[in-house]
Amino acid sequence: MRTISESRAFGGVQGVYTHPSSTCGGEMTFGLFLPEQAEEGPVPLLWFLSGLTCTHENAMMKAGAQRWASEMGLAVVYPDTSPRGEGVANHEAFDLGQGAGFYVNATQKPWARHFRMWDYVTEELPRLLFNAFPVAEAAQAITGHSMGGHGALTIAMSFPGRFRSVSAFAPICNPTASDWGRPQFLAYLGADESTWAAHDATTLMRKRGFDGPMLVDQGTADQFLDKLRPEALAEAMVTTRQGGTFRMQKGYDHSYFFVSTFMEEHVAFHAAALHA
Repeated sequence: MRTISESRAFGGVQGVYTHPSSTCGGEMTFGLFLPEQAEEGPVPLLWFLSGLTCTHENAMMKAGAQRWASEMGLAVVYPDTSPRGEGVANHEAFDLGQGAGFYVNATQKPWARHFRMWDYVTEELPRLLFNAFPVAEAAQAITGHSMGGHGALTIAMSFPGRFRSVSAFAPICNPTASDWGRPQFLAYLGADESTWAAHDATTLMRKRGFDGPMLVDQGTADQFLDKLRPEALAEAMVTTRQGGTFRMQKGYDHSYFFVSTFMEEHVAFHAAALHA
């Protein structure tokens, strides 16, 4: 692992690091904020998964989590959204290829060689973090925005007991029935739609739900509501009696202005679960 930068922030340190990834077959970059409390020992870890076109940097610079994470004693990790670089498959569409990994393990050519973001986020990067930094494996929570909200919800529901809480900002809720899902799953996972279900938050909610507190925020003025399909997830939460909160925030769109507005509440929501 190589340190790209480390900057003092709110009493802690915001770092950016790169490392060779055997999972993705190339260099991967992530950001990690460590609060001042990490100088005394391991602290709880909040995962932030970003959306389409983003790198590790977008949420790290725009979401504003560090201030609240510092106050509440949490580390925050910002993985990239896909493998990148020369030799990594790409596409002219912004919602496929580099910057659009959708947090799945691709099985189809030309994507299968590098696009293994599910294993990267759930296996390889956690091992690196817990071995190299003072973060507590037993105290994890996860959140994300848009495509990253999709990733946060599906990963949380697929690993019972790993995450004490889950939240999402404007997540892609029902990708198997959306233009933000069907074309990408066809490209990455192939034509057998039975393999898609494991990566659909609405389907997983109907099947098993989440074993902890859950918070979802969605703006009513989001320009991508037809692709996000929040109504499908909300209905599934009601049907399965999922404990949690689904909020429609009047007038907010899909931007980081929306994310940063409610970031304090999300960090506090996770801190309550992580410090319980």
